Amino acid sequence: MTTEQLPEHVRANREYWDGMADQWVAAGERSWALNEVTWGVFSVPQAEVPLLPDDVNGLDTIELGCGTGYVSSWLARRGARPVGIDNSSEQLRTARRLQQEHGLDFPLLHGNAEAVPYPDQSFDLAVSEYGAAIWCDPYRWIPEAARLLRPGGRLAFLGNSVVSMLCAPEDESEKPTERMLRPQRDMHRFTWDDGGVEFHLGHGDMIRLLRANGFEVEDLIEIFAPEGAPDSSFHYAPADWSRQWPVEEVWKARKVS
Repeated sequence: MTTEQLPEHVRANREYWDGMADQWVAAGERSWALNEVTWGVFSVPQAEVPLLPDDVNGLDTIELGCGTGYVSSWLARRGARPVGIDNSSEQLRTARRLQQEHGLDFPLLHGNAEAVPYPDQSFDLAVSEYGAAIWCDPYRWIPEAARLLRPGGRLAFLGNSVVSMLCAPEDESEKPTERMLRPQRDMHRFTWDDGGVEFHLGHGDMIRLLRANGFEVEDLIEIFAPEGAPDSSFHYAPADWSRQWPVEEVWKARKVS
């Protein structure tokens, strides 16, 4: 598929991420160097937020919106056979360099996570941390994840919490408020002034979408800032706010049909 044939939001996000990829190089380098798996803006340990299965050895995995590929690197070190796909060629440039530096080799695809060039039932686990989870249309990428997973396969993804999106100002440089600024009803697409296009659903809509695509919801983990944590480097996650309300959430589901 040529760039011109991609959906409008995919084209917009490709330009957005190619333009800001250099801002994520250092973070990617730090994450590749970690032996411990951590999640979200406050680097909460996997033991406290078990997004991944306890044992991934021998699993075929797909990271949907892999960015610099650090989640796939964690999976590879633990015996999985990962594949990463990302919309940004510049993000993947960093991922390939880090593969060489760390002596890991797994497929990295430049493409749209809403349409992955792999056959049906190719994977045991599909995972996304701030990748497809917020940058792809859930009404497209959730069905695609279902297509890619084998029966019994797991889907796990992390993104902004519903409450954080309802309290987020239109000016992305401002901190979240202690009151809701937008309606939850019909929440779906968020287009920001910097050109990025995000997608967020309320919990009821997400549960119905997962169930409609053959998933059984196994867990919803809401992530708060740990006690004593300093402010994160992200404007939308000041520590004082994030200790009172969940700043992020993890969804875990199993494909049953």
